[in-house]
Amino acid sequence: MNKVALITGASRGIGKQIAITLAKEGYNISLNCRKQNEDVQKTKEELESYNVKCLIVEGDVSKFEDAERITKETIEEFERIDVLVNNAGITKDMLLLRMKEEDFRNVIDVNLCGTFNMSKNVSSYMMKARSGRIINIASVVGISGNAGQSNYAASKAGIIGFTKSLAKELASRNILVNAIAPGFIETDMTNVLKDDVKDKILEQIPLRREGTAEDVANIVKFLASDDSKYITGQVINVDGGMLM
Repeated sequence: MNKVALITGASRGIGKQIAITLAKEGYNISLNCRKQNEDVQKTKEELESYNVKCLIVEGDVSKFEDAERITKETIEEFERIDVLVNNAGITKDMLLLRMKEEDFRNVIDVNLCGTFNMSKNVSSYMMKARSGRIINIASVVGISGNAGQSNYAASKAGIIGFTKSLAKELASRNILVNAIAPGFIETDMTNVLKDDVKDKILEQIPLRREGTAEDVANIVKFLASDDSKYITGQVINVDGGMLM
């Protein structure tokens, strides 16, 4: 049977590329998004062109009952979950003095609580199988901080601490838990930045270029594979050398 990867926030950007990369490796894909649309259907068709199955599961990972349902629907369809990629995330950037309490809470709810909700539900199945991979998408901002992103940085730093703690809890059941911390990755969000802003960011990157969604997806592929069977509780930066 094909292995199964459940990817949250997989309708576009990094999540979509992770789904494509794993589909090419023969994984059946459970593709989570908040709402289905034409783009999601096109992604499903693309994934199935690699001779794998794709299930679209709507749901808001910040809600525990949705995370529970997303997990159950995936199990009902595929009878297993081998890899969970906690990719769903949002940003609501603002300097602290201007940030609304709801904007801080919303980012924490989706990014950090969503990671908890999905991991708690999926890990129970992985524990029974005594096998699995949980891969959490963090950020270099969760390590270094960034002005105007206190909510986002807090959520991603929380994911890193969560990853290390969960790795210790689940290691005895052969479940590996790792995090990836992307740096400045070319996505729809970064494409709207002005050139002068991009230039200032690139000056901080030794490789002097943006990363791509494929750069992140390739690390997910490695961590999901047997080649990573002695790696757990780690944070792998994909940042062109921005943080050293």
